[in-house]
Amino acid sequence: MTASSLALRPTGGADDGDRIDDSSFSRIAALVNRQTGIRLPPSKRLMVEARLRRRVRACGQPNLAAYCRFLFQEGGLDREALHLIDVVTTNKTDFFREPDHFRFLAGPGLDAMLGRAGGGRRTRLKFWSAASSIGAEAYTIAMVLAEAAARGPGFDFTVLGTDISTAVLAHAKMAIYPTAFAAPVPEALRQRYFMEARDPERQEVRVVPELRARASFARLNLMDKRYAVDSDFDAIFLRNVLIYFERDVQIAVVGRLIRHIRPGGFLFLGHSESGIGAELPLRQLAPATFQVE
Repeated sequence: MTASSLALRPTGGADDGDRIDDSSFSRIAALVNRQTGIRLPPSKRLMVEARLRRRVRACGQPNLAAYCRFLFQEGGLDREALHLIDVVTTNKTDFFREPDHFRFLAGPGLDAMLGRAGGGRRTRLKFWSAASSIGAEAYTIAMVLAEAAARGPGFDFTVLGTDISTAVLAHAKMAIYPTAFAAPVPEALRQRYFMEARDPERQEVRVVPELRARASFARLNLMDKRYAVDSDFDAIFLRNVLIYFERDVQIAVVGRLIRHIRPGGFLFLGHSESGIGAELPLRQLAPATFQVE
């Protein structure tokens, strides 16, 4: 939405109460930026209004204007802030999104990890999907690794998925998706790692228990100064999230993440975010693929 379209929006009418006024939008945008680092420029107002209407109903408010009064004048913000963050934050994700990363992981990436671990005892590898949304990335990592473990030398692995939104984490733990959502998964992997709903009318699939057991999910805010997770991950995925942050926040977040990667481990960023790694002690191996020096 452009500035001109904002200017043309009617100022009167019966539905004015179902809009967010300038002052309330500024306060919501400031809250979201402070809590998550995500920018909400005026062009995002219609998106924010559409998403917050879910909370209007949940809170028993008649419209957005009343909801904003509830937040900022009636003391509702303390108990509502987490839900507001949940519905406003963007959670675009897909299975096998940016597939070059998974080809690298299954080939030279995994070879390097297993070579670094050496021979002998069974190797345990650890991976982190640091903005996991509803779990598609974490389960894609798990599928790739399960296939590699079945073909090659034995190793164990775990995948941690974290996100700021409790709603998407609950979805990730359930691991139930519309059948069409799983379309990017190669047919052979769909057969092995998804179960179809018994009722065909439901058009849903669920990740098999063996793969779900490899993944865990927890809430984590990338804006925190310290991350309460292990410091010995073999690889971290943080893709297509940094584009929503200011440059200084991008550098700070990536700087914190690489403290949790083993020496020689890998960081995968979104392809549009590749330039961020150039300012940190990382060696670029492929587009948006970095190794900790």
